[in-house]
Amino acid sequence: MQSAVAALLEEAEQRVGGRTWQLTPGDQALALEVATGLDEAVGVAREQEVLPDIERLAHLREALAVLAIALARTHGPVAWFIGAGAEALSPILSWRALTPEETPTFGTTHPPPDQLADAENAVRQLAAGLSRLAA
Repeated sequence: MQSAVAALLEEAEQRVGGRTWQLTPGDQALALEVATGLDEAVGVAREQEVLPDIERLAHLREALAVLAIALARTHGPVAWFIGAGAEALSPILSWRALTPEETPTFGTTHPPPDQLADAENAVRQLAAGLSRLAA
């Protein structure tokens, strides 16, 4: 996920730098709001890593919710960017932290710790990128 987010940020920074995407003040405010929400969702790496998987997964889903809410409130290039960020993090939606216990899992899988860490770092990377874009 980190590589997908890095590619997304690289494209956005090129477009902003090349003046093919000029963020409006409203876009900048939304980008900062989303960055703050993402930071609040995943917190600091060393604090996240000691949490049970179910809490880590809940925090990652909160990050996706931040993106979904922002996406619902905007349009144009900033919406496309936020949508692409959510898409990069979409594997989170197929993860579960609980054991199946004879109930349907709807195709979900339990992610290994390195995938949880990758997703959390991708969220942090996206938050930092949004802050840079808004500056």
